[in-house]
Amino acid sequence: MSTNKPKLSFSQIFNMSFGFLGIQFGFALQNANVSRIFESLGAKESDIAGLWLAAPITGLLMQPIIGYMSDRTWHPTFGRRRPYFLFGAIFASIALILMPNSSTLWMAAGLLWVLDASINISMEPFRAFVGDKLPPEQRTMGFAMQSLFIGLGAVIASALPWLLIHVFKIDLTGDTGTVPYNVKLSFYIGAGAFLVAVLWTVFTSKEYPLTEEEAHEKLERVPKVIKYGPALYQRRGLILTGIGVISAVIFYTLMLSPDSPFHRELYVLSFIFCLFGLAYFGASIFMFKKRYDNSFVQIVRDFQNMPKTMMQLANVQFFTWFALFSMWIYMTPAVSSHIYNALPNTPEYNEAGDWVGICFAVYNVVAFLFALLLPVLSDKFSRKMTHLICLTLGGLGLISVFFITDKNMLLLSMVGVGIAWTSILSIPYAMLTGSLPTNKIGYYMGIFNFFIVIPQIVAASILGLLVSTLFKGHSVYALVLGGVCLIIAGLFTLRVQDDDKVYLPLKNV
Repeated sequence: MSTNKPKLSFSQIFNMSFGFLGIQFGFALQNANVSRIFESLGAKESDIAGLWLAAPITGLLMQPIIGYMSDRTWHPTFGRRRPYFLFGAIFASIALILMPNSSTLWMAAGLLWVLDASINISMEPFRAFVGDKLPPEQRTMGFAMQSLFIGLGAVIASALPWLLIHVFKIDLTGDTGTVPYNVKLSFYIGAGAFLVAVLWTVFTSKEYPLTEEEAHEKLERVPKVIKYGPALYQRRGLILTGIGVISAVIFYTLMLSPDSPFHRELYVLSFIFCLFGLAYFGASIFMFKKRYDNSFVQIVRDFQNMPKTMMQLANVQFFTWFALFSMWIYMTPAVSSHIYNALPNTPEYNEAGDWVGICFAVYNVVAFLFALLLPVLSDKFSRKMTHLICLTLGGLGLISVFFITDKNMLLLSMVGVGIAWTSILSIPYAMLTGSLPTNKIGYYMGIFNFFIVIPQIVAASILGLLVSTLFKGHSVYALVLGGVCLIIAGLFTLRVQDDDKVYLPLKNV
């Protein structure tokens, strides 16, 4: 891999990362408030996880496509990645304005889909942006700078509904049973912040075309793939599709009974198997016709031949993001029932929702501050050990919610979550980037998103079932499960090869 990129100044890294302030502003408003919007529109607690499925499914489909396209984009004014920053910000801002004004539950679910798609369009190229512009020795700093702005944006956005009431004295008279006005106003402010921050990066950063060396970098190929070629893809396609169809039949049978505890969200798991199976099978058809230069074939083959480091990080990411999704979905229901003893659409429930926003703000304050220390700790203790410690502290923070009865003690739990959040947003990407060819960073960053959205889809598919059956309606146990998963993710980090030398350019096949 070409490593002769010049070092950038602090101000240049600042400018190229500033757009993440706006992206996280929108993302944090979504995470802290969408569940309460759903419940305000009549959603049952057991249905919330299923309604959240729109977000990870959108990421699963959008990010590899956006990454692949941005790798092949060159605009004389806006470069490779910045056109996607801009268009994503425009549509995300529109969705943020419309979301809290949803008149029906399904309108809100549809707007969540639009919002998440737009955030993905902006966010995925930002990850590749660091790999494009920074040499290996500055990448941990680059991702840490993104984490700093993520923390700052999320602090303001998460606390905003609470601040509008308690600091700016917004009147909520008449808001019972509807989306509160302070939430609506927060989303309007978020729309403006998203657009302005991204525009700052678009107009203060520069991009340059790939060098000749970078444009022709190729990935190391797996020998058995070269030997078996299209037959391997055809066989795997049939197996994956078969698993999808059989699992769908099983789920259908389990849900025949009117009082079945199983939810229709399980079908999404079948959909994922079928999607990957059909992709493999479709690629094999083109390969049998010797059309190896087909874009679809290239996408599937590069997925099949992903770098070793990415495959090792897949386990880390799966358990990490399952845990995070558990927290984002069930933090408000858990706090409102476990600590406030409140029912949806009551003043006490809205108070609990506002306090969850403060809790999320606190973990993002911690993330903001800890981002300044992360590069130093990574250099001293290694990135793997630092990530293990951070995830363990986050896991203990989530588990501790079960033992808390005073809402103020939740802020202490969020300290561990904030430390983990900083590391989650930085270290896996820094470890990954060194294993990727420069001409495919965008695509592989999109593929890496699979290991973020698939666990979220799994969480959204099974958490509702777990909460309603195994956990007897006590959503706080979903947070405990998330804490255990964070600790498991930390242990998997020790298996990751991290040396910026796992990439080896060879001939194309």
